[in-house]
Amino acid sequence: MAAVISGFVVAALTHILTVLIFFISNGAAAANIVPISDYFVPASLLLFVLYTVASLLGVNRIRPVAFAAGLIVGVVATFLGTLYAVAIAGPLTPEAVGFVAGSLLGSNLLYFIVAGLVAATAGRWAWTAIVTRGSHRIAFIRQPATTLADGEITHIVRTELDATLADTQWDEYVEALVKAGFETVELPVADEYPDSVFIEDAVVVLGGTAIITRPGADSRHGETDAIAPAVRKAGLVVREIVEPGTLDGGDVLVVDATIYVGRGGRTNADGIRQFRSFATALGYTVVAVPVTKVLHLKSAVTALPDGTVVGFPAHVDDPRVFDRFLAMPEPGAAVVVLSHDTVLMATSVPKSIALVEDLGYTVVAVDVSEFEKLEGCVTCLSVRVG
Repeated sequence: MAAVISGFVVAALTHILTVLIFFISNGAAAANIVPISDYFVPASLLLFVLYTVASLLGVNRIRPVAFAAGLIVGVVATFLGTLYAVAIAGPLTPEAVGFVAGSLLGSNLLYFIVAGLVAATAGRWAWTAIVTRGSHRIAFIRQPATTLADGEITHIVRTELDATLADTQWDEYVEALVKAGFETVELPVADEYPDSVFIEDAVVVLGGTAIITRPGADSRHGETDAIAPAVRKAGLVVREIVEPGTLDGGDVLVVDATIYVGRGGRTNADGIRQFRSFATALGYTVVAVPVTKVLHLKSAVTALPDGTVVGFPAHVDDPRVFDRFLAMPEPGAAVVVLSHDTVLMATSVPKSIALVEDLGYTVVAVDVSEFEKLEGCVTCLSVRVG
């Protein structure tokens, strides 16, 4: 459905815009609009079919690829469409074919340029809106390892962890996601990786693209092995951060078309550089920010559905880097966006919950105290798509 609608949007808008431009450039005479439209009808019908096929092949996942695909299928559509019109009007001679080929640099040039621009904007938007914002939403999760208590800690003192309680809390967290409408995709438990329950650090999803990270802690490098097959099965295009880059997903905060990436102990400059190249190609702006007071950027700040960044000021290096920042009264006041008006928060931050509710949001509260003992929060335990 996404591919068909994307193809229709590209063909319809390309046809309308091209006809309007020729109509205006020819003096806006009413008698001209129908013949101009009729001239481009065969090309637009072909464009619809060809771009639908291109969409099925995944060209809409990356903006430059969508633009190139629009140009290419626009050239093919205008060539074949004009060839059809010439064949209907008279014999298809070599001279006639030459005329059609020449039209690609003349009367048909505007058509396929418009097709490329429309494909990279409206066509890609239509496809992405259906694929990522439909009713089908996925949450990737991973059950706590039996070795959870051995997980890495950096900024806090290790305290005794109750593994049984952690399992119960994880079950309740997953139940909250299911009630919010997410289909859960559970990766195999990995006892050899104590921190593997914090699946957010292993992959970052941007629309239809999954960026497999390279965690900054050596003990976590193998956690990503099970991620790529799972996200591919979900239909996502896979990109990977490679050595010497390191990037933890907990350092990545997406706010509309801006992505803040924390440069801290787990994410290095090369990891940010690689991530920026992937995200920029998808139409995002990447802003690198320092993280020195907590483990990850999202240990300090997260974002409400309206894009307001929220965090405990003492844990934020420089709140001024964010367009809108709202101070929270407690550390650990992270939010997971469940819908446009509902967020998930930890029961350990009652004052912050009250503040968010006072802003008109519904808050689903879950206890993640055992994971907080390992510098985890509500964002760490899942990766949501859609």
